[in-house]
Amino acid sequence: MKTYSIATIPGDGIGKEVVPAGRQVLEAVAAASGTFRFEFQNFDWGGDWFRAHGEMMPADGLDAIRHKDAILFGSAGDPHIPDHITLWGLRLKICQGLDQYANVRPTRILPGIDAPLKRCGPDDLNWVIVRENSEGEYSGVGGRVHQGHPIEAATDVSIMTRAGVERILRFAFKLAQSRPRKQMTVVTKSNAQRHAMVMWDQIAAEVAAEFPDVQWDKELVDAMTARMVNKPATLDTIVATNLHADILSDLAAALAGSLGIAPTGNIDPERRYPSMFEPIHGSAFDIMGQGLANPVGTFWSVVMLLEHLGERDAAARVMRAIEQVTADKALHTRDLGGTATTADVTRAVCARLAADQRRKAA
Repeated sequence: MKTYSIATIPGDGIGKEVVPAGRQVLEAVAAASGTFRFEFQNFDWGGDWFRAHGEMMPADGLDAIRHKDAILFGSAGDPHIPDHITLWGLRLKICQGLDQYANVRPTRILPGIDAPLKRCGPDDLNWVIVRENSEGEYSGVGGRVHQGHPIEAATDVSIMTRAGVERILRFAFKLAQSRPRKQMTVVTKSNAQRHAMVMWDQIAAEVAAEFPDVQWDKELVDAMTARMVNKPATLDTIVATNLHADILSDLAAALAGSLGIAPTGNIDPERRYPSMFEPIHGSAFDIMGQGLANPVGTFWSVVMLLEHLGERDAAARVMRAIEQVTADKALHTRDLGGTATTADVTRAVCARLAADQRRKAA
């Protein structure tokens, strides 16, 4: 029986609730499969670790996780610690330290969910957003001078390299090529950002020539927000810079019904290091500890984790269980207008996985 080594990092806020729920689903699908198992190692890094040690994770923390098969991550964010410390000290330290340069965020309307786009059918909103995850606007280059004085100044420099842009665009075009519609939209802002974004556009055209079977177009990021709302059926695979895709993917999740259902994969396509999977909803301290967190985003992230490990049958079974649960409005959490708890949804998904296995065995 194959064994996968998984690092779980709940992080902050509701991450401490949804990551254990995600582990339950992984254990349930492994038990139903009978062909693989998981070994988990939990790392209690985050805001509490910072208060005890003065850092969000140990300086040598990457060494403890770099040989894992995958990482299941919760959230980074604590109202008592500045956001740039929590983000750069934990999530970005892992993403950049393990060169997880492709951030992949699928979006579609799940059964039973009342999405804001009333004229949009489930098949009209089926996107995957590819976010450059290692450089661009989040390169960390910049500084502040003359702090506290009238002449105070601050800079954040967006760094784009040909190597970084080529690899994310090539990854995105390959992904588009693998999807039924073979359609790509490249998001840009080269009308105003006349250096790096112009290079982005030029490299996009070069890479597109390698994929003649992929139909592609280009959209300015501001116009893209309107297109996502007004013409969702014209989109399929979308690629954008670190900042632009960060914003657009939250819009996509909201259009699909809730930030609570949206998954993310931080991928090292070359598989030199483990990839990390997480819901996008953040730490949500306002509902922490109340059992109100929607675990569907974590469960969908588990689907992506299983797919990445090559366990596609198990991934499909988890996705079916998720869809069966979201189709039942009695199992909707508060963000979807319901009263179900995190535990209710987790039990329901695990029960459906068990039932699915019993049907297969009968």
